[in-house]
Amino acid sequence: MLLELFESLKGILKIDPCCIDNNVFRLHYKVTVLMLAGLSLLITSSQLFGDPIDCISNDDIPHELLDTYCWIHSTFTLPGALHKKVGVEIPAPAVDKYTPGDERVYHRYYQWVSLVLFLQAILFYVPRYLWKAWEGSKIKSLVMDLNTPVLTVDKKNETKCILVSYLKEHFNNHEMYFFYYFLSEVMNCVNVVGQMYLMDTFLGGQFTTYGTQVLKLSEMDQEDRVDPMVKVFPRLTKCTFHRYGSSGDVQRHDAICLLPLNILNEKIYIILWFWFVFLALISGLVVIYRIAIIIWPRPRLLLLRFRSRLADKRDVNFIIQQSKVGDWFLLDLLSKNMDSVHFRDVIADLRREVETMKPLPKTQNLPIRGASST
Repeated sequence: MLLELFESLKGILKIDPCCIDNNVFRLHYKVTVLMLAGLSLLITSSQLFGDPIDCISNDDIPHELLDTYCWIHSTFTLPGALHKKVGVEIPAPAVDKYTPGDERVYHRYYQWVSLVLFLQAILFYVPRYLWKAWEGSKIKSLVMDLNTPVLTVDKKNETKCILVSYLKEHFNNHEMYFFYYFLSEVMNCVNVVGQMYLMDTFLGGQFTTYGTQVLKLSEMDQEDRVDPMVKVFPRLTKCTFHRYGSSGDVQRHDAICLLPLNILNEKIYIILWFWFVFLALISGLVVIYRIAIIIWPRPRLLLLRFRSRLADKRDVNFIIQQSKVGDWFLLDLLSKNMDSVHFRDVIADLRREVETMKPLPKTQNLPIRGASST
């Protein structure tokens, strides 16, 4: 049954034939989208979890009517009863007799959890969608057949000549291409941080400290513990139903409601808290890394040399000296998608073509240990 439930999500795990991003980017639009969409489907599966709410009352109110009313109008708990002893003073945490003036916390989120998770999945895919639109299959069209290690001599020379000709003609004209990718990575970082605050608002200001409160729980004495998961996702809540009595007066009926889905919701959001914190940290580091790449040429040289280990170091150094960050980024993506031997030849040919360009762009002093720059 679970396999059938997630059958529609298998396309997200499909490996793209052309790589136009990095592993951190894929954590956003593959892993996180799959996680959120899968959890949304899991919650909406009534076959697995049955009724989302069950309310009981000592009065003669029909069971179905009470369930529907409490589901629509939300239930509540009493924070002042959190520290009372369960089974002695109160039947469940934060469930106590209500008197006018007592603080009440209403829980409306459970109606919208599946929809909000699905919306979050869409938001995590937006930067990927925009980057694909901006990228316009450029890398795929430039690579052609050079990702295949075995090519005929004529085919190899033809495709290599086309690629080198393009790189020479558009040399130092790929700044916007890099900017769009950098903007997409910034969007990833802003999105994950923004969604943490979105969930905090959705859960009544409880999400940002949710994970730390759960961690602190294990360090507290048993008598002093107030489970934050029960506080945010109570299993039992209260509901008040009003109706006219036989004499025309308004009668108040208190009910206790069981929310079985909260057993799942509390696990979902503790997982999401740790995942989002991790994702926000590494996304922030990626943005810092990109800024360093922009203002400091040396990492570009080291990264391109790492990608093209078969290429002559002097060729790589010369190209980095003459190129801007946009051309480096394009070559970095090409190195991920091309056969290493073909990429070595492209680097060598590109160096010869760039040397013929007059005037050459202003060079940058990037010495290579053990090799001289020409």
